[in-house]
Amino acid sequence: MTDPRAYPDRPFLAVSAAILRDGRVLIIRRAAGLATGIYTLPGGVVEAGETLTEAVIREVREETAIEIEPVELAGYREMIQRDRDGKASRHFVILCFAARWLSGEPVPDLSEISEAVWRHPDELKSLKTTQGLAEIVAEAMTKL
Repeated sequence: MTDPRAYPDRPFLAVSAAILRDGRVLIIRRAAGLATGIYTLPGGVVEAGETLTEAVIREVREETAIEIEPVELAGYREMIQRDRDGKASRHFVILCFAARWLSGEPVPDLSEISEAVWRHPDELKSLKTTQGLAEIVAEAMTKL
């Protein structure tokens, strides 16, 4: 089966959430795919007919089993991966939300995530993270 997100003819729209609770942010470590072993924010691709808010709530619930309240956009990131010939083999535009934790404890969906942990933002600089993660978390903190 071919990956429908490989060699796209357009960018894919995705969402993520910087979820804050007691001065800490929920970060996940990807278990598969391009970002295996890297810490990032929970999230994923927006489905057709879904609002951005609906998508981020669903993705966080699917990946971590927690409930959130998205508050405001905290920024965006683009992830473009190119093959040896320079052709875009992956392209995602990710809208990152500042979100409040409402309920539940993180239980990672092990098919996608190897770890889901609450960390103080100062700890992010010592971890291997996606590009711009610390800046998104800092912006989310100003929004909440």
